Amino acid sequence: MMTEVNGRSPLVWLWLAVLAVVLDQVTKIAAEYFLTYAQPVYLLPVLDFTLLYNRGAAFSFLADQEGWQRWFFTAVSTGVSVMLIVWLKRLPRGSVWLPVALTLILGGAIGNLIDRIAYGHVVDFISVHWGNSYFPAFNIADSAITLGAIMMALDVLREIKEERNKASSSSE
Repeated sequence: MMTEVNGRSPLVWLWLAVLAVVLDQVTKIAAEYFLTYAQPVYLLPVLDFTLLYNRGAAFSFLADQEGWQRWFFTAVSTGVSVMLIVWLKRLPRGSVWLPVALTLILGGAIGNLIDRIAYGHVVDFISVHWGNSYFPAFNIADSAITLGAIMMALDVLREIKEERNKASSSSE
């Protein structure tokens, strides 16, 4: 994994967050325009586009509440976004892997935050299933968050491996 590039500030990767937000919003607008709510458009035996609205968080957590969750998740998303920017700013110059992961998460958080503020729900439209077993519908923002989280987990595993290698080479 590449971990350094020319000593640039990790904030240089913020363009990736902007790209994630733009792709997310453009695809949600297209989904709203071309799809009918809750009517699947089958693409593959395991994939369809189905326009759905999520008033809750991941896996529709708290979606059945009276509406307070809109503002709660708006506040959480805003706080997380600010925290991610501060974290990015504090990373060592030249870092690549972790800043890319953080900016993907940031872009996804902002994409869904825009929906919560504008509509009171998040627009989902990608539906993956196997037979009658459906994974919760998601969108590009959710995909960016997931990819960023996977990258962060891989970065932690890489660091653990490096620490073990250092410890074993220093004991010899």
